[in-house]
Amino acid sequence: MNKRIVAGMLFTTVVCMMLGGCGFTADKENVKNSGAVESVMPGAEVSTEMTERDAEADNGVVQLKVWSEEDNFDMLNQMIDSFEQKYAGQAKFEITLEQNADSDTKDILLGDIHNGADVFPFADDQLSAMVAAGALYPVPNAEEVKSANLEESVSAASINDILYAYPMTADNGYFLYYDKNVLSDEDVQTMDGMLEALNAAGRSFSMELNSGWYLYTFFGNTGLEFGINDDGVTNYCNWNATDGAIKGVDVAQAILNITTNPAFISQPDGDFITGVQNGTLGAGISGVWNAVSVREAWGDNYGAVKLPTYTVAGQQVQMSSFTGYKMMGVNAYSKYPEWAAKLADWLTNEENQTIRFEERNQGPSNTNAAASDAVKQVPAIQAVIAQSEFGKLQRVGNSYWDACSAFSDTMAAGNPSGQDLQEIMDTLVEGITASAAK
Repeated sequence: MNKRIVAGMLFTTVVCMMLGGCGFTADKENVKNSGAVESVMPGAEVSTEMTERDAEADNGVVQLKVWSEEDNFDMLNQMIDSFEQKYAGQAKFEITLEQNADSDTKDILLGDIHNGADVFPFADDQLSAMVAAGALYPVPNAEEVKSANLEESVSAASINDILYAYPMTADNGYFLYYDKNVLSDEDVQTMDGMLEALNAAGRSFSMELNSGWYLYTFFGNTGLEFGINDDGVTNYCNWNATDGAIKGVDVAQAILNITTNPAFISQPDGDFITGVQNGTLGAGISGVWNAVSVREAWGDNYGAVKLPTYTVAGQQVQMSSFTGYKMMGVNAYSKYPEWAAKLADWLTNEENQTIRFEERNQGPSNTNAAASDAVKQVPAIQAVIAQSEFGKLQRVGNSYWDACSAFSDTMAAGNPSGQDLQEIMDTLVEGITASAAK
């Protein structure tokens, strides 16, 4: 008989500082039956012999810690139950869930890797730093995992053709939500048309402009270049270019034309739902994490589509985006990496990605799960898929973020000092390409 005990954990001040906050845990115990353990070391064939590492398990118990956002605890408990049933004859498990924000995984893990989780979810933008630090245990059954998931999600979890994590979702990007009671399908095709219609209706459009994640939308399809250098730390960028069909100052002016429109609001993504619920917003850029709340507020009038085009240098340019994927990683310093890899694989298989979609509305990266009729009927997931055609993987050095925030604050305020736009763009590029974050 299985018994799960859920309780709050008491952390010392030191541990709280290391983990960035106290979390909740859920412990799992199973009675062990004698049996074999399959070896899943990188590059090794699957074996039915007990590995030396597992043979050294404390008191014969395989202890694994899994990080997760608390909203996913109930769902993960189901998945862990089925994992333990699958391997009931091979090991006795103590699997603990600990609360941790997916966005903080890299910083928390690299801050104390030996006490970090054995298995953890994270967004693809954290992959490079964790690989560079040697923190990730490469996926042992890489070909099997690659064949089961969307090509883009596999690329997001790979560096130099080595798969370092298990693809889990393919929906960690952004797109346009809109109220069909206010905007028509034609209105949302262009930023100009949308803002005009919103002004007429007394409603607003919002986005988190001062986040580099969202700011990229204005630059990605202009022909201007940006990316991370081979060192994996610094960036290259020519967003201040003074030649070409679209110059850096053209983009800056286009952004100002939007931010000074009465219908535009720059605000944190967390405030987007408030505006949807109180009726001030008619459209906004956000992601699938807000789909349920938007549907509840707008009902049958809930719309979701790719981002519109916007006017720059007299042209209509499709707004771009950073495409986003989430994945499950295994700590390279796990005491039981073989079992941790098995668990990560299990938590991200077709069946459990389907459960994620059904219970948490998370878009699957598994090819079969993503092709289901149920997934095709969710507007938000279809919108992020449509927008991915115009996006790129987020691979950026740290200096990008602060530089973009400073630039965006000036743009959102309408460039109140009247600073020369070329100077503004030069400062932006200088910050983005700095050798280290300031």
